[in-house]
Amino acid sequence: MAFGDGPADDALRAAWERFCGQLQAAGAMIFKEANPACELHRVDALRFLTQNLGQAFDLALETKNPAFPQIHPFCTPTRKLGGDVADFTYRQAWIDGAHAYRLSGRRGSARWFNLTVQGPRPERLANGNPPLHEPFGDIPECNIMGSQLATDAEGNFELFIGGERQGANWLPTTPGSRKLFIREAFDAWGETPTTLTIERIGMDGPPPLPDAARMIEAIGWAGAFLSGAMEQWPEHSWANSGGVCDPGQRNRFPADRHADSAEDAKRGRMAAHMVWHLEADEALIVEMDPHDGFWIFNLGGVFVGSLDFLYRPVSYTPARTRIGGDGIVRFVLAHHDPGIANWLDSEGMSDGNLTYRNLLSQNPARFRTRLVKFAELASVLPADTPRVTRHMREEERLRRYRAVKLRYGL
Repeated sequence: MAFGDGPADDALRAAWERFCGQLQAAGAMIFKEANPACELHRVDALRFLTQNLGQAFDLALETKNPAFPQIHPFCTPTRKLGGDVADFTYRQAWIDGAHAYRLSGRRGSARWFNLTVQGPRPERLANGNPPLHEPFGDIPECNIMGSQLATDAEGNFELFIGGERQGANWLPTTPGSRKLFIREAFDAWGETPTTLTIERIGMDGPPPLPDAARMIEAIGWAGAFLSGAMEQWPEHSWANSGGVCDPGQRNRFPADRHADSAEDAKRGRMAAHMVWHLEADEALIVEMDPHDGFWIFNLGGVFVGSLDFLYRPVSYTPARTRIGGDGIVRFVLAHHDPGIANWLDSEGMSDGNLTYRNLLSQNPARFRTRLVKFAELASVLPADTPRVTRHMREEERLRRYRAVKLRYGL
């Protein structure tokens, strides 16, 4: 048997060749203008592509039948996408409004948990631009917070999705519902994740094996997904997120940041972003006035994916941030450890994104930044700025490593 003997050979080969062409074009985006022409950044961009190549067909084919749903973790310590935040976990399940589902689990101790039913992706955003690439860009329809879930004494629960209202926990769907989006956010080291499994109510028998038409569809989806990821990050966020300062005005947040929109209220968050740039001898001091809520600062690269949160201090939350006598929340972004407790490790990258999230409040946040020489830090920071020894830093690094592995079951 050889090529041409099968009835779908021509179509399958043509689809695969188109995908290979899309992959090659996506690889060319490694060298885009937004990505600095240095080895670290070029390799980081290639990792961004290869990490997502590894999940392209999980999203496009293996988990994409809403009649046989599966929960897919699309961000992990070794896979970054979509402006992910280090202290979140992100999971999704493809669903539709024609079916009803049962989500079962045991609530962990993570400080924040949110499940959202996502609807269709619009053809265009309000500003006329296209939405973010698959599997993003869809509109939240309804959600439930972890604090709203009814559980038993051990934290076990069932959540019904779609169909007629039933049980203590229920989320409605619409004909356009297409995805269950699951996010969990962690504050203190040692907080435990929520375990989850999903099934369609009335599910019987195995799913059908994919035929040529289904495979060709999946190949097309995977190619568009990878092309979109490489083409749209970071430029799409610059053009479409009200929480991003003009990238031409680097190293500062918007002066005042209010809740973004009603959609973000459904997502249960408020966000702001800063495009940063550091020369080899520079450091950036980032300050925030104290305010309520559960906030997270997260350091990302040029493609906005989180930096190495398994091994490096690239994110902070209230439980893990040390505050000086003036009460100001203060961080130092630098290429080398300055001995400051709240160090954001650039990993030697010259450019990237610093993201702020607030998950329990939509009150405005106010930020200040100051670019200084690294050698001047001791003289410009308050005398009582919390500091750490090398031994303390390594102890904290180990706590981070163990906590992140616990979140992902590694």
